[in-house]
Order: sequence, then C-alpha cells, then structure tokens
Amino acid sequence: MNSGKILVSDQLGNHLLKFTGDVRVTLCGTLSRYIETIFGTKNVKRVVVDMLEAEGLDSTTLGLLAKLGLHCREQYGLNVEVFCQNTSILRTLESMSFDEIFDIFDQLPSIDAVENLHEISVQNLPVDELREQVLEAHKILVRLSADNQQEFKDLIKALEFDR
Repeated sequence: MNSGKILVSDQLGNHLLKFTGDVRVTLCGTLSRYIETIFGTKNVKRVVVDMLEAEGLDSTTLGLLAKLGLHCREQYGLNVEVFCQNTSILRTLESMSFDEIFDIFDQLPSIDAVENLHEISVQNLPVDELREQVLEAHKILVRLSADNQQEFKDLIKALEFDR
C-alpha cells in the first residue's frame, strides 16, 4: 500500500478532504488539526471526503471522521458527503454504521474546491498526545453502534489504563 496523504481545499465554506493511499494513525494529528479548523469556521456549507484514491483507513482515522460527521450534523445541520469506490472501505463504513452520519456515494460530483487542493503538512504528535487522539477517536466510534462498542472496548480500556 502507498503511504497516505491528506489533501484539502476550502472555497467559501465548501470543504474538501481528499485521502490517498493508506491513511493511518500517523496522520491523525494532521487530520485532527484540519478538522478543528473546520469546527472553528462558522460558514460551513458543505464537507466532502474524497476516498476515491484511498487504499485503506485505520480505526483512528475512522473515529476522527466520525467526529467530523457528528459535529457537522449537530452544528451545521448537514451530512458529510463521502465518495468511495473501494469495496473494502465501503464495507467497513457500512459495518460501523457510518451510513447513519454520512451520505456515501461512489462517484465524485463536480466540486469547485478541487482546483485549490493542496497537501497539508504532517504533524507529528508526542506519544501522550497521540494516545489521547487514538482514545478519543475510538470513544467516538463506539457512539455509532453497539457492534463498535463491543469491537473497541478492550482497546479503550487499555488506552485509559496507560494514561
């Protein structure tokens, strides 16, 4: 698998996040920082996550995306639009109940923000901060479904124990 990248664009409240390659915990600081910039914006009209070139996502990445989806629904009254054709990723999204908080499509519509797409710099986190990000992401995942709660309860306990 190719190492992951996150590219972003913001055009007048239309946010685009494009994942390429294998997006893992090593990018969680980067993703979290960008999500927080969206949260700090009052004028959010649309949030699109383009996974058409993503090869894989780990559970921490999924937890951060769940955080984004829940926040957008609660604060802006909109669902995050996710575009993905990778059957493995689609299966994961469905099995973890992401279809409850995302609008999932298999083709990317025209988006004005694509022209200003740029890679965001990787932010390496200290181990303690990384552990907290992983813990938060998984706590958000368990909010989505009982299956997720069962799946991640041991990891959450272990991360809380290591604090």
